[in-house]
Formats: sequence, structure tokens, C-alpha cells
Amino acid sequence: MNKLDVLAKVELSNGETLSYRKREGGDELVLLVHGNMTSSKHWDLLMESMDERFTIYAVDMRGFGGSTYNERITSIKDFSDDIKLFVDVIGLKDFTIIGWSTGGNVAMQFCADYPDYSKKLVLFASGSTRGYPFYSSNADGTPDFSNRLTTIEQIEQDPVKTIPMQQMYDTKNRDGLKFVWNSAIYTHNQPDEARYEQYVDDMLTQRNLADVYHALNTFNISAVDNEVTESTNQVKDIQIPIFILYGDRDFVVIEAMTNEIIEDFEGRAQIMKLANCGHSPLVDCLGETKDAIETFILS
Repeated sequence: MNKLDVLAKVELSNGETLSYRKREGGDELVLLVHGNMTSSKHWDLLMESMDERFTIYAVDMRGFGGSTYNERITSIKDFSDDIKLFVDVIGLKDFTIIGWSTGGNVAMQFCADYPDYSKKLVLFASGSTRGYPFYSSNADGTPDFSNRLTTIEQIEQDPVKTIPMQQMYDTKNRDGLKFVWNSAIYTHNQPDEARYEQYVDDMLTQRNLADVYHALNTFNISAVDNEVTESTNQVKDIQIPIFILYGDRDFVVIEAMTNEIIEDFEGRAQIMKLANCGHSPLVDCLGETKDAIETFILS
């Protein structure tokens, strides 16, 4: 068995148990925070390829992978507070935190609330500082940009995005999940067949789909109010070095959202746009992505 397939578990003081993977290495510490529809498993390519100078932890957030989901999350802060409890238990400090997609939102909230823990922040195809909006749908299934949903109940009943996706989970519709990923994420390259099957197994562990949609929809650490949430302007509290890494063909987090992050950090972030790369740079351009992250951490 690959050592990265072994999940350790940590009991938190809030009654949840988080599972995680660890790759042994040197003194440079890295914490990986995954996105929606994934878990620590989806970091395997990066964990396998990063230099031996790095000791890497990849956590399963509450409701994903091998972690529990005893209490529903209502906000991104619930996830980031779990991360705080997790790193306290395992004694992790002075690490680089890397957040992918939804994990980017979690990492930003963590760094804003707990500034003494992370020394650097990598936002990896990350959701915006202003959240990820969830709109109602027109009759033809396209988003109605004039009607942003506001409550978890509305999101749970969404007939175009939430209900069909939840049904795929409930019926373990592997072909349906692959169709979604091939349409939105693996638009350039795909993982090898065996790894892809493991990723689908991993997707099916998620128990919090609508809750994550709602948490993303209401997230807003910018200085700009949105249709759902007043700004907290906590972005100003993130003063560590920041690296924004994104693909030029990301159909999940569109470039306008990445530009919101860049604008809200007001020139404090390093930025790299990856060519011919979608929402999964680890599959589309692993070597370039790995090199860029390592260079940023070690610089």
C-alpha cells in the first residue's frame, strides 16, 4: 500500500474527528487544504512529487474523506476553526498553508483569524475573497444572475445544481460524476484510469454538499458588500506572503473571481497564470505547478 493511502485521525475538542495524510520530509512544513467534491486524496500527485525538504500534511475537512460530520457546517469559518483545532492537536506551527478551490477560502479565513500560525499562503485555483455566488436558474438551466440565493433551504432545493449532484452521490453514479468532472475540471488532461477511479471513490465520501455551497455563497472577507453578506474586510489582516496560482482555462473559478482576489490583496500577492491549465493544475501541469510552489515557499 502507498504510504499516502494511510489515514491518521485526530479527535478535536468540538466532537469531530479529522483524518489526514502525512508525507515525511524535511523541516519545511506544508499543510494542504482540499476543495469541494474532494479530500486529502486529491493531493496525491503533489505529495508524491514535492521535494524531500518538505514535510506535508493533507487534512480531510469535516464531512469529507475519513473525517466525521457530526455537526453541520454553516460557514467557511467552521472549516477553518476545525483546522485551528487540528494543527493545535498535532503541534503544527510556522507552516505554509495551500488551499485549493474551496480550500483557498478556508485557508484565507484561517490566516485572517489566526495570523501567528502560517508563514506563507498559497491560493491554488481558489474561490474569491468575495465568495462563490450561487444563483437561481432560468427555465433553460442557465444561471439567473439577477437572483442570488440567500438561504441554505433555497440552495438545498436548487433543481439544476444541488439536487442533481446530490442524487449522483446518493445513487453512487460514477459515470455522472466523471461527466461533470470531464466537463468542468478535467477539460485538458485526465488522471490515469486507476487514479481516476480512486478519485471518484473519494468524491462519494462527501456528506455536506449543500452546506458547502451555502458556506461559499456567504463567504466575504473583502471590503466590498455582496448580495448576501456584508464585508468583513479581514483580507487586510492577512499580511504574510501570498501566492495566487491559477489556470487560464479554469471553468470552475473563472478569471473574474481570481481578479477579485488580486484586487482585494492590493498588490501584496505574487501571481502566476498557468497556460493550458484548468481547475486541476496537478493533472494539467504538475511539474510547473510543483516548481512554482516550491520556489515560492523556499524564497
